[in-house]
Amino acid sequence: MTKKVLLFLAQGFEAYEASVFTDVFGWSREAGFEQVDLVTTGLHATIRCYWNLIVTPELSFDRVCADDYDALAIPGGAGDAGFYEDAYDELFLNLIREFHSQGKPIASVCVAALPVAKSGILNERKATTWDLNDGARRKQLADFGVMVQDAPLVVDHNIITSTGPATALDVAFKLLELLTDVENVDEVKRNMRFV
Repeated sequence: MTKKVLLFLAQGFEAYEASVFTDVFGWSREAGFEQVDLVTTGLHATIRCYWNLIVTPELSFDRVCADDYDALAIPGGAGDAGFYEDAYDELFLNLIREFHSQGKPIASVCVAALPVAKSGILNERKATTWDLNDGARRKQLADFGVMVQDAPLVVDHNIITSTGPATALDVAFKLLELLTDVENVDEVKRNMRFV
């Protein structure tokens, strides 16, 4: 049975951090042993990423039902480009809580750990986020009750967090592994020429 991932795109999202999910899951459909479909959504009809790329999500947010998906993926973004207005919107925080209540994987890159933490599901759990600017984002993460880890990638049960764009591919591959298996990930990496 084909698995499905919901990719949430906030205003000001980091394009590279989103693209790793579209590529990794696209390659899994094309060349992997197990297909995983990916559907994009957001709170707006069009979304401008941090570097001005404009995208149109496939599914309007009001049509999203957590029951239809096996995992949630969230790229980070920039506050001065509107990221936190969308990422901290109560509609999205409730969606995060729904995925978590169903025990489904939630994969976040960089500062996307912050809305996951703001939703309350990371309280007293391990996570990481962007560590530059004197650790300001990590302090915010700690303020949400998170046990902040000094690591590039942290997996705490069903939640994946990471420190920045350089870790995005690792997050996407880890999510693919949680949804399928190591053999499928290895085959996708082989076809993408990582190995």
